Amino acid sequence: MTSYVALLRGINVGGKNKVPMQTLRELLTGLDCTDVRTHLQSGNAVFGHPRADPAALATDLESRITEELGLTIRCLVRDGADLQRVVEQNPFDMEGVDPSRFLVTFLSGPPEQERLTAIDPAAYAPEEFRLADPKAPSEIYLHLPTGIQKSRLALLFTDKKLGVTATARNWNTVLKLAAMAAE
Repeated sequence: MTSYVALLRGINVGGKNKVPMQTLRELLTGLDCTDVRTHLQSGNAVFGHPRADPAALATDLESRITEELGLTIRCLVRDGADLQRVVEQNPFDMEGVDPSRFLVTFLSGPPEQERLTAIDPAAYAPEEFRLADPKAPSEIYLHLPTGIQKSRLALLFTDKKLGVTATARNWNTVLKLAAMAAE
C-alpha cells in the first residue's frame, strides 16, 4: 500500500468551493483509499491506496467531487516519497526564514520554460523564488519575507500565469503532510 497526499486547489477560501473535511474523507474512502486523514481545512489529505498512479487518483477524486458536490476542483496527488523529495530538495537555506512566509507551489506538470524565464527576479526583491529542478519543475519554492497576502511574486505562480494547475502550501503544512505520509 502506497501513501499519498492529495492537494485540492482553492477550496474553503472566502466562502467558495466549500468541501468539509469529513466529506473529503468520505469521498476518498469511496475511491478505495485507506487510513484517510485530513490536515487543516484547506484541502490536504493523506491516505493509502494500492494503485501506483497519482495522476489517475487525482482525476478520480476530481470526478467524484464534481459528481457528488457539483464543484469543479483541481486536485494534485503526490506519493509520500515524492513529498519527502520536495522537503529534501528545498533549494533555500531555511535559517532565519519564517516557515509561514515560505511557500511551495505544487504543479501538475512543468510549465513552458519561457513563462518562468520571463520573470525578472530583481523586480520582486526581497521576495524570491527557486526551482529544485529548473529543467522540469514540478514545484516552485517562494520566500515571501513581507508576507503572503501582500506578495506580488506569488501572483505570478497561478494556473492562469503558468498554464498548468498550481496550488501552494506553506512550509509548515508541507512538513506536516510529509510527516503524516511517512507514518
